[in-house]
Amino acid sequence: MSGTPSERVHSGTNHVGADALVCSAERSSAVLRLGDLLIPSTLFAVVLVAFWFLAQHFSLSQRIGGFPSTFIAFALIFTPYWFFAFGAAALLRHSLSTRTLRVLAPGLFVLPYLVYALPRAEFRVSFFFIFLAVPIGVSALFEFLPPGGSHPATPKITWQDVLVLAILGLPIEFNWFRASFPHEGLSSFPKLLMVDAALYAFLVVRPLNDVGYDLRPRARDLTIGLRELVFFAPVVIALGLVLHFITPHGGLPPAATAVSALLITFFFVAIPEELFFRGLLQNLLEGRIGYVRSLAIAAIVFGLSHFNKPGPFNWRYVLLATIAGVFYGRAWRDRRRLLASAITHTLVDVLWILWFR
Repeated sequence: MSGTPSERVHSGTNHVGADALVCSAERSSAVLRLGDLLIPSTLFAVVLVAFWFLAQHFSLSQRIGGFPSTFIAFALIFTPYWFFAFGAAALLRHSLSTRTLRVLAPGLFVLPYLVYALPRAEFRVSFFFIFLAVPIGVSALFEFLPPGGSHPATPKITWQDVLVLAILGLPIEFNWFRASFPHEGLSSFPKLLMVDAALYAFLVVRPLNDVGYDLRPRARDLTIGLRELVFFAPVVIALGLVLHFITPHGGLPPAATAVSALLITFFFVAIPEELFFRGLLQNLLEGRIGYVRSLAIAAIVFGLSHFNKPGPFNWRYVLLATIAGVFYGRAWRDRRRLLASAITHTLVDVLWILWFR
């Protein structure tokens, strides 16, 4: 250590002052982020109201019974899903200052299951422990065995990432959690619970850069989303007709049908799948093997995830979904924005459902 005693004392004083300024700036940043959540909170309420009326439109409340508690459970599931797209991860990283807090906090994701299952007398201990253990377990893995052995973690895919993606993705792919919400119209609930766990693990605990999970719209999101749709449409229509996978039919659907198809597809299909296959898988692979190969592998895995829709092995769907994955991956990669690829994904699915299925 160099310098006179007085210089060292002065230097130490400056260092302490600098630390105080940094802490003050972090606190101000957190306050600003809390203020920034005002508009997302208002929009969140609007979206929930839209889903409430959508449920009434499809007579969901009459078909499943116990609808108020079911809708509260949905709102609880949807809360992390929504607010992570508006900067909540930064707030949580700032607030959860210890390892114990970071690991145990996602255990709260079990609350929607309790709110849903207990009033209906459908509670099962096995699902309670699954929805409690999975978020905590994957967070503990990243916290105590971080990829690359350091924080911030490596942007390249590691065995920890593969394990977490498998833990979160395979149960949804094979519908292992279907019996947890065993009513028609609620199949998205376990999927969104795994989305919440993935968002927390990869954005708060790991954390991974350039996922692109941001629902604040930009004009380029729409431009790129539509561009990739225009590029993909001739390919999928021509190939779909040759393979007898699609059947064109005319007519304009009712406005309520079109709007509901857009909302349901965007929130329950496109965003979750784009998060998993582009924001996480393609993103992590790119750091390890480069853009072209990561795009191809993510597209192939995406295609294979459709092998059982319907089963036992729908090779036409796998082929067309793989090709679609290339265009979705291109949309995400343009600015690393999930909103762009989700727009392409949503429009492709909705056009298929309304006019080609």
